[in-house]
Amino acid sequence: MLKINIICIGKIKESYFTDAINEYAKRLGAFCKFRTIELNEERVRSNTPNASQISEVLIAEGKRILQKISPSDYVAAMCIEGKQLSSEELSKTLDNVAVVGKSTVDFIIGGSYGLSDEVKRRADMRLSMSKMTFPHQLARVILSEQIYRAFEISSGGKYHK
Repeated sequence: MLKINIICIGKIKESYFTDAINEYAKRLGAFCKFRTIELNEERVRSNTPNASQISEVLIAEGKRILQKISPSDYVAAMCIEGKQLSSEELSKTLDNVAVVGKSTVDFIIGGSYGLSDEVKRRADMRLSMSKMTFPHQLARVILSEQIYRAFEISSGGKYHK
């Protein structure tokens, strides 16, 4: 059974986001082993950080993210410059990952400053949800739903219309 991880920076405080993610996690149990790995957000020493301070944050968060990724994992970095896929294309991507022998897919959501270059280089794919910007908590809900939809498409389920 495929393992799907959402590795993300920061914790969700709002129960309605947590409830939505938990619902999709429950539904995904029929298709994969799904889990969310929350890592602490790096503290910034200033209310108006400069480029150097932001770089330090990205590097520190990136190191913690990379520690959670196994060398054999398929990694999708969620970033604005990534490729936008339809739900059907995401479904095919997950199917292909399993076909080529990968057993774990890691979707990476960075902190408020994004992802480090090192994490992006490690990624097998850079994925963008939209040209629009979403709060990271909402992005996690949307991503969880799209992963569920992808599995439903693959299985011929009625969820995707």
